[in-house]
Amino acid sequence: MTRDLGALWPARWDWPFGEGTSPRDTSPVSGFPLRVEEFREDGDLVVRAEIPGIDPDEDVEVTVDNGVLRISAHREERTRQEGDEFRSEFRYGSFERRIRLPQGADVADVAATYRDGVLEVRLPLPAERPETRSVPVQRT
Repeated sequence: MTRDLGALWPARWDWPFGEGTSPRDTSPVSGFPLRVEEFREDGDLVVRAEIPGIDPDEDVEVTVDNGVLRISAHREERTRQEGDEFRSEFRYGSFERRIRLPQGADVADVAATYRDGVLEVRLPLPAERPETRSVPVQRT
């Protein structure tokens, strides 16, 4: 029964709110999706991606094109064997995530930093405007 349910639920969806659940997520099905968190802070959109064990100068590429932020990384497998036992639960290979940016995001001022295995991308967002505005009517 569990195997049948697995066939109905796409493997790239983590339940309940994992990879592939953001309405702005446009990640391709190939490769391993990066786990990210998105939030607003001090007028910026902040996207943080977990990418431990990589060299940010060599293994990461961050691009913005047509309103989509693309983060891609590659981690080479370095195997280590001790005796006859071998086990690795790490993911190796190519990782990618594409996120559609909110309208009005300032793509000219994107900044990315890497620290302690986390890539952080920041870009300014326009000030939020209230949906409804009252307009006074003047007599002429």
